This record gives sequence, structure tokens and C-alpha cells, in this order.
Amino acid sequence: MQAKKTRQRDAIRAALEAAGRPLSTEEVLSSAQRQVEGLGIATVYRNVRSLVDEGWLVTVELPGQSPRYELSGKGHHHHFQCNCCGLVYELHGCVGSFRNVIPRGFLVTEHEVLLYGMCGGCRSTGHAKG
Repeated sequence: MQAKKTRQRDAIRAALEAAGRPLSTEEVLSSAQRQVEGLGIATVYRNVRSLVDEGWLVTVELPGQSPRYELSGKGHHHHFQCNCCGLVYELHGCVGSFRNVIPRGFLVTEHEVLLYGMCGGCRSTGHAKG
């Protein structure tokens, strides 16, 4: 069953659609508040959970971090996290075969690749951690 359509839910969906990358609940809140002033984090959590349950969103799990969320149906892909700003971006495509790196006799059934580095925005402004 789909949740009731509200201005808050529409703003949350619009934020996720416009982002083009996985967002944390805090990022969803910040973006959606531009459309609905006074939107609260509890409403974002509730709606994101509902959108995941409906299959409209999928959860992106990164080691040691809070989950992020992206639109479902994108097919197999990976992610890149900027070490400077912390934003996560989608990588389109896949590295391909792991045949040359897995031990003899092993069978890979699935994989996840997460790349770390500096995004284009941070590189162009000369930001670097350290």
C-alpha cells in the first residue's frame, strides 16, 4: 500500500530525483526544506522508510556510515565517495571480471566496489583534507 500523497512526501521525492546521487537523510532534509519550510527529520525518516518499502528507493550501505538512499531500478553500479566533502556519487558501469584476482576454485556470486578520492568540485577548488 502506498503512503498518502503530501507536500512533504512530494518534496522528499523531488529532492531524491534531482540529486542524481545517493543522499543521506540529512541531505534529503536539507534539499526538501527548500520546498517545504519546517519539514522535520522524523518526517524524512518516515517517508524514506516508506519509499524503500514500496521499492521506489534502495539503501546504499557504506562501511562505518549511516545509510544513503537512491532511486531503484538503476541496475548494477558502484559508488565513489569524496574524501574531502564526503559526498557519494554513482559510478556508471562495472569493473568487469574478477577472474584474475579471486583464488583458484572460488566462485564470485556478487560484489560491491567503493572508490575513494577527491570529487571534481573539491579538486577544482583546491580543497584537500589534511
